[in-house]
Amino acid sequence: MTCKSKLKTPAPLILSGNRSITTSNPVFVMGILNINNDSFWEGSRAASVDSALRIALKMVEDGADIIDIGGESTRPGAGYISAEEELKRIIPVIREIRKHSQVVLSCDTRKSDVFRAAFEAGADILNDISALQDDSFLAGYCSQVDCPVILMHKKGIPLTMQNNPGMRTPVKEVKKYLENAAKNAVKMGIKKSKIIIDPGIGFGKTYNDNISLIRGTGEIAKAGYPVLMALSRKTVIGDILNCGIQDRLYGTIAANMISVLKGASIIRVHDVKAHTDFIKVFKDLL
Repeated sequence: MTCKSKLKTPAPLILSGNRSITTSNPVFVMGILNINNDSFWEGSRAASVDSALRIALKMVEDGADIIDIGGESTRPGAGYISAEEELKRIIPVIREIRKHSQVVLSCDTRKSDVFRAAFEAGADILNDISALQDDSFLAGYCSQVDCPVILMHKKGIPLTMQNNPGMRTPVKEVKKYLENAAKNAVKMGIKKSKIIIDPGIGFGKTYNDNISLIRGTGEIAKAGYPVLMALSRKTVIGDILNCGIQDRLYGTIAANMISVLKGASIIRVHDVKAHTDFIKVFKDLL
């Protein structure tokens, strides 16, 4: 016999073509699949289409609601790559996953050419770390195909964003930035109901900034959009625990628990099974 959870379930995510996904859990789980050899957590990297497919199908088996596919590393210190290289990495993977699964796919890119090809290959959601700032054609295409868009806050670019990070009032500043980014997206034709916001933990932020933003998830959610929290194995977790990337899983689960309690609608994670198990227990015990 299970107990009725006191946590609310997130609103359905509305995809293009009047499709939607729902969950009976208090949060959607997004699994991370990186098609490169540079992303900061080795466990998320796939070196070939076959290995990417195996990882993706395991995530589906483990309960992922969404799989986020990226070809361009955005870890601190990483350089951007060309659209041609990004396309070469991710499009075959999206096509292969679509042969085997209808799981919702998001594409982690800043480029309209890349997202257009990804959407045509079977992607459902744009996940843009630049909040539609890096490519003037991206918003128009997303409006045209009526897909969800994730808008993230960052300061600077990955190559240099941690050289001089920091904000005086991180929650206030990030919330304002995301509200403005969302308003701009609406002006460019994207429906408000298709916008998701991400405070960008680790993107041009200090330890104290990141702590404030995790604690402030509820305040950011007051902007009126679903909030995605991407905390998985990040430096802030390592700083709290004084440990390396490989030892940050339990800390990640704890931080995600806090963000869910405070109103996060989506958590972006490397370790899907660990998080779906946590959510099942979490939901039944509250």
